[in-house]
Amino acid sequence: MNKFEVVLIYSPELATNVLNTEIDNFKSKLNSYSGKIINEENWGLRDLCYNINKFKKAFYRYLQVEAPGKIFKDLNKELNQSENLIRYLFIKVNEHQELPTKLNNEKKEV
Repeated sequence: MNKFEVVLIYSPELATNVLNTEIDNFKSKLNSYSGKIINEENWGLRDLCYNINKFKKAFYRYLQVEAPGKIFKDLNKELNQSENLIRYLFIKVNEHQELPTKLNNEKKEV
């Protein structure tokens, strides 16, 4: 199993229950492809560095995942079909970062 860090960026127009449903759908898709979530952080509503689809803010979710690398080709197809998911990023790492991340700490200080 390979280690990945995943960042999901969702539309700021989503209600909390819809956002949670979207995240649960991602988790169930990942589990169906034999991946497992090690840790998770909710970075909340944050400013985007640049406008994406006319949005200036978005909801961020950070996950640490262990999964076989071949699943991301199929998972990408499914994620691209989601209207509420603005962007996503999968990064393969040797070791997972210690939590809480600096970005999560920064949110609490502000």
